[in-house]
Amino acid sequence: MKRVMLVLLALVLCSSMAFAAGSQEAPAAGPAVEKNVKLVYAEVNPLDSIVGKTGVYFKQQVEKLSGGTVTIDIQASGVLGSENDVLDSILGGGTSIDMSRISAFALTSYGAVKSKLLSIPFTFENRAHFWAFANSDLAPEFLNEPQTIGLPIRGVFYGEEGFRHFFTVKKVAKMSDLKGMKLRVSNDPVMNGMVRGLGASPTVVSFGELYSALQTGVVDGAEQPIANYKANAFQEVAPTMILDGHTLGAIQVVITDNAWNKLSEKQRSAIMEAGKLAQAYNAEISENAENEVLAALKAQGTNIVEVTNKAEWAEASKAVIEENTKSQAALYQKIKALK
Repeated sequence: MKRVMLVLLALVLCSSMAFAAGSQEAPAAGPAVEKNVKLVYAEVNPLDSIVGKTGVYFKQQVEKLSGGTVTIDIQASGVLGSENDVLDSILGGGTSIDMSRISAFALTSYGAVKSKLLSIPFTFENRAHFWAFANSDLAPEFLNEPQTIGLPIRGVFYGEEGFRHFFTVKKVAKMSDLKGMKLRVSNDPVMNGMVRGLGASPTVVSFGELYSALQTGVVDGAEQPIANYKANAFQEVAPTMILDGHTLGAIQVVITDNAWNKLSEKQRSAIMEAGKLAQAYNAEISENAENEVLAALKAQGTNIVEVTNKAEWAEASKAVIEENTKSQAALYQKIKALK
């Protein structure tokens, strides 16, 4: 009897231990909760510019498509520095900036040779020509170039901010009036070459210092798309713009590998889908927004000079065009043929 009681007691103890162990097991795993991620987005222009509006639309779409798990903090008006400042920080290993809207040619200085072709003067005859490129099978090859050459960023989408035109402190009426002027350029070999072809002196000035440089005579002029010219109030210090339309202001938005690696697959998909929507939005608003800005500038009394013969401008740029396309002649012709 005593033995039976001991067996029963052992059974009770085992059952109690099993129950206790079972009660400590983790519950069955439910769906993984995505981490919230905030991405800092650098924009050198104000939010009311074409590229600023495009950035805001992209932000809205990302936050919507990600269910709010990804938020975009747009730091506009160059508070994080010029495009080159931002790229220097990102490519130098900095992690304070996650995304940036840059000029398509900005990566030329960092070894992106294909991107250079998008900045060649008089490549795109009109906006339709550019969008034929941006929506073609060629575009991803260009957009993904940073990854193929080992830069720690990747392209998300393309856009444009209108054709770029020269503007000056003094009145000009024709191309030859630019001769001898100090014209601001970024650190870009193509634009340096074009300015020299016009008989002017290319002068590197940070975009954030351009207003004061025009005001104090450090430079006599510069070049920007119409919307950026007005958004940065350059007409206050350089009230003449000559509409030569030498280069379409192609832009792209990039994200760092560091930021990309923080995202889940679902969040990455939200970023890329938002990019497609933002690219279409940019194409939809750019021309109308630019026309509205041009009308406002004329109403304010800005001296707008129309250019009826661009052939002489193209001829002045012939040397820089040939020099910067000869190593990629076949690829360049593919772009030209898309019109």
